[in-house]
Amino acid sequence: MTYKATLKVKFDTEWTSTSYSSGYDLSMLPEEHYTFQVPAEDLNVHQLFRFFATVARAMGHDELTIMKGACGLAFAEDRSVENMRKVADEFELTLGEDLRKKFDEMKESDAEWERIKKGVMGTVLTDENDQCEESL
Repeated sequence: MTYKATLKVKFDTEWTSTSYSSGYDLSMLPEEHYTFQVPAEDLNVHQLFRFFATVARAMGHDELTIMKGACGLAFAEDRSVENMRKVADEFELTLGEDLRKKFDEMKESDAEWERIKKGVMGTVLTDENDQCEESL
């Protein structure tokens, strides 16, 4: 048994002049027709999004807008917070509601580092290079 699949997206645009003059603006094409096609038998989600990004660019969207759209899809309010956290963890991002916890963890880590830098008698440890310069 053979499986064959194709994903095809068509984008058609037609420009109509709003002025009373006949003809078109010199920089505009009166019509544009695009067909994007990709074999879809083994298309993974990354390839699928790259395909749709190509379509979006052809429609006039820029890279930043496409990236924002993908993030908006991943972090929309109708998505589960659990899945958002999984995506955020995979890309080393922090959700807004987790910032306070992360800030508190950083403060604890800084305090622990300060405690470790102090010697047994409460003196501050220095680098060997600093000690060598002081002894000269």
